[in-house]
Amino acid sequence: MSATSDMVRKMFGEADSRRDAGLTTPEDILRYDDICYGTDTTWQVLDVYRPKDREGERLPVIVSVHGGGWVYGDKERYQFYCMNLAQRGFAVVNFTYRLAPEFKYPANIEDTNLVFTWVLEHADAYGFDTAHVFGVGDSAGAHNLGLYAAICTNPDCAKEYDFAPPAGFVPTAIALNCGSYRIVLSDDPKDMTTNLMKDFLPESGSSREMERIAAASYVTENYPPVFLMSASGDFLKGDQLLMAEKLSDCDVPFVYRFYSRGKEPLGHVFHCNIRLAEAAQCNDDECEFFKTFCEGRKDV
Repeated sequence: MSATSDMVRKMFGEADSRRDAGLTTPEDILRYDDICYGTDTTWQVLDVYRPKDREGERLPVIVSVHGGGWVYGDKERYQFYCMNLAQRGFAVVNFTYRLAPEFKYPANIEDTNLVFTWVLEHADAYGFDTAHVFGVGDSAGAHNLGLYAAICTNPDCAKEYDFAPPAGFVPTAIALNCGSYRIVLSDDPKDMTTNLMKDFLPESGSSREMERIAAASYVTENYPPVFLMSASGDFLKGDQLLMAEKLSDCDVPFVYRFYSRGKEPLGHVFHCNIRLAEAAQCNDDECEFFKTFCEGRKDV
């Protein structure tokens, strides 16, 4: 493991521990924990969260793809954010996926596909409305989800992979939060993203690999509708404008939201800190966006 990945795991882990200190499972949430969705019982595990007062109902589903620079994160770090989404009337699937450098790309994308497949196959057991399956991803998770949506909708992208999404499956809509959709490497030996690519990609970031992982390059008119989000203190806010331009060029329905709190910067993936009023507003906005695609459901 590179020094950069080791630093990311330590720094992000400490920050997330401070963010979530003292939080507990809400009394109105029913949770199913540590379900294996693949063959690896350490890495390929997920939780399902549902509002208790909707037991027995089929609910629209949100699959959350966590961030962490492709080298950090798991479902434990995202449980409180995901349960907060479930309180808004959704079944939420929160999963751990295989990380670099232990597992190289496209292991993370393969696992994302396994989870969406699992959702479709376990709808009866967990009350999933498979006509309304959404995705949220932040930072590296937004890159992951954005690329997976391209695989589902663009044959030129799909042919790059040895796996296939479920036949005919496309997420109903997705939320891409503070993500990167066309990564540019730097000559600076201290550049974090460039060093992370060396751990993430089998060829350490060859030109072919960099184009292959550029989600924006594969957007077509068949891409799912998108809620695109950034914030005043987001170091990737320029990437959102790139993605917005691509979505617009391809006539893909999307909304773009930029969150701020005046002179005080609102940081990268702020929406995961459920104590923030701005996070509540963002998560409300995203869930309301998803609900616009649930016409015919009087209970949403």
